[in-house]
Amino acid sequence: MRLSEKKKCSIAIGPIHPALKEPIQIEVKIEGEKVTDVDFALGHVHRGIEWIGLRRNPLQILYLAERVCGICNISHPLAFCTAIENAANIKVPERAEYLRVIYAELERIHSHLLFLGVAAHELGFDSILHYTWLVREKVLDIIEYLTGNRITKAVLMIGGIRRDITKEQIPKIKEMLKYYEKIYKKLCDIFLDDPTIKLRTRDIGVLTKEQALKLCIVGPTARASGVKKDIRQDFPYAAYADLKIEAITPATLLNEIRGDVFDRVIVRLLEVKQSMDIIKRCLKEMPEGPIMYEPVLQKLLVELKQVSNEGIALVEAPRGELIHYIRMKNSEAPVVWKIRAPTYANMHAIPAILKDCQLADVPIVVASIDPCISCANRAIVADKNNIVLNQEKLHELSVKKTLALTKDKVKGEGND
Repeated sequence: MRLSEKKKCSIAIGPIHPALKEPIQIEVKIEGEKVTDVDFALGHVHRGIEWIGLRRNPLQILYLAERVCGICNISHPLAFCTAIENAANIKVPERAEYLRVIYAELERIHSHLLFLGVAAHELGFDSILHYTWLVREKVLDIIEYLTGNRITKAVLMIGGIRRDITKEQIPKIKEMLKYYEKIYKKLCDIFLDDPTIKLRTRDIGVLTKEQALKLCIVGPTARASGVKKDIRQDFPYAAYADLKIEAITPATLLNEIRGDVFDRVIVRLLEVKQSMDIIKRCLKEMPEGPIMYEPVLQKLLVELKQVSNEGIALVEAPRGELIHYIRMKNSEAPVVWKIRAPTYANMHAIPAILKDCQLADVPIVVASIDPCISCANRAIVADKNNIVLNQEKLHELSVKKTLALTKDKVKGEGND
């Protein structure tokens, strides 16, 4: 083969690969070093959480929801609780709504700092990885101080929140905020002014606004392409309606939007600052009062068993729009529980942002959407005949499965 000829081939990345933090299979077709086409497959870490939830009562499901994702373990139980509350017409105390916002924004800070570290690692800057994760320890320490746990906080409850923030704890939170205000400029200097980082991220993995809208991309990935969508702004929940959040795009800092990897870094950096400001406002404006709709859980469970309704909740998780749907039918366990995680939506951007990239840029481009595969793996379909299912067929199979599960559940209750 002549040196001038470009060989075409396919490279399988994953499901287990050093560049991937979670199992996902990506098939990259290249010509020389240039990516010409991409395909990907999920399903390697499916755990059947929703199916298990149909055999549990809502209070038990809450712990399952928290374990959908190790990073978004405030967002998932918050979405689940909100869906249940909407179905049962439960009014959450105002103080609890503010507390939910504080915990959600603490989660956003730690998630975005984690992303920045991963991005640095994919670029080969492990010293920056270590620094950003060292900085992240401060918010994890506060989360542990407030909830007793660094990861699975177990702080959300249907109708409110388990743990209040006392006056004695507020100075510690303010101390953390001052720490981040102090080092925030340094973080910006590292990621926004370093010439090597710019070289590896500017005009790389571009997703235009039109593509983002067409593919229904959500969260920071969409906002980095100029789509001003944020559930906290568009469909406010908890106390966000009082706080009037505005969606952040790269235009907030710069006068242009390119929708590349660099812009995705910018958005997350800006959202760290935004989360700090939100927490400060909540601490200042949070009213006094109860934090639980019904403190006696047995009474709450009895009330939930009498619900025959459906509820849906949209939450702005660190990665974007998270949806939980629940349907109750006068029974201990729900009839339907469905989750649409933001990564499930954002994965469809991968072929678009990888096309025409260099092979060496694949890790950072994929990492730039901050994928959470355990969140996205909600269902798996295995078909030996390799049949492609269209939308109508998928809907038909879904209805059949739901009816079958419902019949089995009713039959099981009859046997009991």
